[in-house]
Order: sequence, then structure tokens, then C-alpha cells
Amino acid sequence: MIRINKYLAQCGITSRRAADDLVVAGRVAVNGETIETPGHLVDEQSDSVTVDGKPAVPQTDHTYIVLNKPAGYVTSMSDPHHRKTVNLLLKGVGKRVYPVGRLDLDTEGVLLFTDDGELAHRLSHPRYGVSKIYCARVEGIVVESELIQFSKGIKLPDGVIGKAKAVIRSSGDGFTDLELTLTEGRKREVKHLCKAIGHPVITLVRLSFAGITVDGLTTSAWRYLTEAEVVSLRQLAGL
Repeated sequence: MIRINKYLAQCGITSRRAADDLVVAGRVAVNGETIETPGHLVDEQSDSVTVDGKPAVPQTDHTYIVLNKPAGYVTSMSDPHHRKTVNLLLKGVGKRVYPVGRLDLDTEGVLLFTDDGELAHRLSHPRYGVSKIYCARVEGIVVESELIQFSKGIKLPDGVIGKAKAVIRSSGDGFTDLELTLTEGRKREVKHLCKAIGHPVITLVRLSFAGITVDGLTTSAWRYLTEAEVVSLRQLAGL
């Protein structure tokens, strides 16, 4: 027996968090009965599950993609404000995949997509400590002594202590390029951390997610992950 949100994620329908929303909205039925409790348990072998009346069946053949996200696109499959969404860049995929975590509208770089809901959940969850590397151009000239604050930890707006390993890549006329490695990746964490030490972010690019990069990909281009990359991701996620 497993929770309905995990089951729907295994079906490649959506993420666990979004699956909870589907349940609360009354769009999920088990054995013909509509359920509205996110914690509902289902038997993978015997229960019949539908979403909006369509059968939900666990997938075994998954798709894994990396996109070199440009600025100006929302990390969502749809947007109520009619802004451009990242799914517009996935032409030719042929399957419905979902972003693993999020990048802000103005953030560029590595963005993973998959219909493997369990892997996406683990890669996104702070508990699994998956590394993400960013290049942040920040205001002002950062000195080495200021980087200590990142490693000591800085309180984020949600009350959690955020940490990062940071190095100075270069500096110019009124700006510094920092490389930051995070293992939790909370919402807008890089921007909050940099602002906290007095150096707000000017531009932000994610260089790597769990070792996956966009080397060789032009902005807005995507590619399928190699078998070796998928194996590596699943190992990192404990699958």
C-alpha cells in the first residue's frame, strides 16, 4: 500500500505535491469512488485509479530531459497570467514531462524534466542533498572574508538556515561573479543568501544539477539524458 500522491507520481501524471491538489479538487477516484484525502492509501496491484475519469497506470518506460532554460520563461506547464512557459521549448518530445524543481523567471541554465515522479520528488527534496551549482553575478565587490557567512549559514525568510559553498570566479566594474554549490535548493535560496551579505543578485545561471550540465546546448535547446546520466541520478536519489 502506498499514498495516492506517490502512486500518481509513479504514473507520470504529475509531481507528488501537485497530485495532492488533484485529490483535494476531487479529480481522483479509487475503485470508482472519488477521494479527497491526500493521505489515502492504494494497493498498486488491485486498486483501480482514475484521474478525470482516465485510468492512471504506473509507467516503466520513462523520459528524462535537460533543457538550457533562457530567462523570461516560467517553470510551469501552464500559467494563469499567460506568461511564456518552459513547455513551449520542448517541441518534439512527444510525451508529457514535468520540470524537476523550479528556476525563477529570470534564471537561466540547467532544468531537468521527466515523467518519473518518484525520481523527480527525491531530486527536488532537500532531504536527499542533491547538489546544484550556480553562477551568480552580484552587485559590488565581494571579498573572501564575506564568503564565510555562506558556510556558517544564513537565516532565510522561511526561518530555515541556508548554506552554500561559495568561491569568487571573477570581478569587474561594480560586480562579482560567484560560484555557489547548494545541496538543499530551497525557493530563491541563492538570491536570499547573496542579498543577506549585502550583494544582491544581478543575473543567475544554474550550471549543474546533480552533475547534469548543459554543455554543448545552446540557449533554449534540450536533449535526452544518456543512460549513464539516468543511472547516476537514480543512484543519487537512492533508487
